Amino acid sequence: MPLKIGPLKVSPGLALAPMAGITDQPFRLIAKEHGCPLVYSEMISAKGLHYNPGKQRYLLYFTDAERPIGFQLFGSDPRIMAEAAVKLEKLEPDFIDLNLGCPTPKIIRNGDGGALMRDADLAGEIFKAVAGAVNCPVTVKMRKGWDEQAVTALEIAARAEEAGLKAIAVHGRTVKQGYSGRADWDIIRQVKEVVSIPVIGNGDVDSAAAAEAMFSYCSCDGVMVGRAARGNPWIFAAVRAGLEGKSLPQKTTIDEVIETACKHLDLLANLKGEAAAVREMRTHASWYIKGFPGASTARNRLVQAKAKAEMEAILKEYSLYVHNVSRAADKQP
Repeated sequence: MPLKIGPLKVSPGLALAPMAGITDQPFRLIAKEHGCPLVYSEMISAKGLHYNPGKQRYLLYFTDAERPIGFQLFGSDPRIMAEAAVKLEKLEPDFIDLNLGCPTPKIIRNGDGGALMRDADLAGEIFKAVAGAVNCPVTVKMRKGWDEQAVTALEIAARAEEAGLKAIAVHGRTVKQGYSGRADWDIIRQVKEVVSIPVIGNGDVDSAAAAEAMFSYCSCDGVMVGRAARGNPWIFAAVRAGLEGKSLPQKTTIDEVIETACKHLDLLANLKGEAAAVREMRTHASWYIKGFPGASTARNRLVQAKAKAEMEAILKEYSLYVHNVSRAADKQP
């Protein structure tokens, strides 16, 4: 069954989780090319759109190749959130998602993101204000609760459905937990039991087997892949194959990794310019080569790269190194 978000149908129910500083347009394009059916923008500040919209330009940029795509909006003032949603709708995303899960301290201090898990009444006001202001589907991504003593996901999920939101994504960790420990899939299953709108599970989906297990255990309508997609867009093809009953793809080769990393660098440079691309790609490149022999040495060189050509040369040299290591291992008796 496809994941339904209002009139939108996504099959299979698989999404790239929104991640601040990561899921920009180049990252989303690569995820799409590797089989991800549904993507989200990075977090977009409602107050930023209100007071300084020019600073949001990279966050707002997308192309039709990324559809279906949702803009993720954060803030805590219902009026400003509604106003921002109207502005976002004019850019014609497929839906608007509300962030109730970000655990970053500076977001929490402003009462935004995960801080809203402490205030079901305010969350409900925001849901009603935004859903009433736009015609496109509105969804929400939330956490289990603020902490283990304040598990509010069930109450807030009910407020979301009551306000007319079209889907709920639940990350099975509390805000205070951040990304530590294991995600609690029980809360995802419980939310699914109390609402009739679609529920997307999030947390610890790092393989095709994990995605299948979440679907089975939680009876959810979709799953999200977050941190496991960093440097690993191939996870989407694997998860799709598992969900569709097909053979899993072969293990990714170093040549495929380097080719994709170089393409990622090109996309970043075309969007943000060479200096910003090289700066951001230092982190992405480290994720791409993680787990291959000699990755730490290559990573030390990559983080010092100053130019696009230099970074490309390091990546290609590293590919040759990995091949040499593999050949030497094959010759061992």
